[in-house]
Amino acid sequence: MNGKSIHLLEPVFMQRLDQMSIASKSRIRGTMQGKRRSSEYGSSLDFADYRLYSQGDDTRQLDWHAYGRTGKPFVKLFKDEQELQVNLWLDASQSMNFGKIEGATPLRSKWEYARQLAAAIGYISLCRYDQVSASAFTTHITKKLKQLRGKASSQRLFEFLEGCQAEGVGDVGAVFCNSSFLPRQSGMTWLFSDFLYDQGVEEALAYLLAAKQEVVAVQILAPDELVPKLAGELRLIDSESGAAKEVAISSSVLEAYQIEIQKYTSTLRTFCYERGITYVLAITNVPVEDVLLKEFRRSGIIR
Repeated sequence: MNGKSIHLLEPVFMQRLDQMSIASKSRIRGTMQGKRRSSEYGSSLDFADYRLYSQGDDTRQLDWHAYGRTGKPFVKLFKDEQELQVNLWLDASQSMNFGKIEGATPLRSKWEYARQLAAAIGYISLCRYDQVSASAFTTHITKKLKQLRGKASSQRLFEFLEGCQAEGVGDVGAVFCNSSFLPRQSGMTWLFSDFLYDQGVEEALAYLLAAKQEVVAVQILAPDELVPKLAGELRLIDSESGAAKEVAISSSVLEAYQIEIQKYTSTLRTFCYERGITYVLAITNVPVEDVLLKEFRRSGIIR
C-alpha cells in the first residue's frame, strides 16, 4: 500500500478491521452472493426450513429421510447469503475543514476524520464482499465513486477519498431531496457530516428512508464547536458564506451557545431514534479506532 492509504488507515488497525462486519438491521437482498445472510432462501449451507416439492425445484434438495418417514417429497430450504449495498456519503462543504487538533499526527480536521471513518467502513464492507459506493457533496455531488466489490478494491476507495476536497457552501437538503441523487437500490447509507445546517437535515434523512435505505447518521464535530475557547471582542466569519459578525464573547454567551449546540445534537439524535436511523456523535479528539470499536459497536452497527 502506498503512503496515501496508510495516512487514512494504519496497517495494524486494518488488520483489526479484517475481522469485523457491518451489522445491518434489516436483511437486505442484494444481486450477487456475498458473505451476508438475507431473508431469501438460497444455496448456502445454513438450514432454514422444509416445504413440499414443487415442479422445477432442485431435486438435489429433496430430503429422502423425510420422504421415508412421511411419504411426502420435502425439499430443504437454506438461508442465502447476499451482499449488502453500502453507500458512503461525505459532506464536503467548507465547514468540514474546521477543527485541526494540535498535537495530533497528522493534524485532523472534521474532514480528515470523516474520510478516515468512511475508509474504515468501506474497507470492512469490501472485506465482506459487500458492494460499496462513495460520494462527496456540497450543494450537489462533487465527486462520485461507482460500486466496488472485494477487498482488492479497497485501494481504489482510499485513493478516491484522498482525492476529495472540502470546499464551498453545503446544502444537504438540495442533495438528498433530489431524487436523481438518491440510491436506486435498497441498502445501507452512511452519512458523514457535521449536520450544521439551518435547514434541510430532517428532510434529507426522510428522503433517504423513502429510498429504502437503512441510514446511519454520523455527526462529526470538533471539540471547539462543543466548548469554544473564545473570549473578548471578536469578528466571526462564516467559513462558507464569508459573512462576518462582530461578537462580544462573555461567559454567559458561551454558556448560551453550549446549551444551544447540545439542544441541537439532542434534537437530531431524537429525530433519528424515532425513525429507526442510527445516530452516532463523533468528536474529533477521540481516536477513530475508539469510535469504531466502541461507539459503533455500542450502536449495534459494527460487530
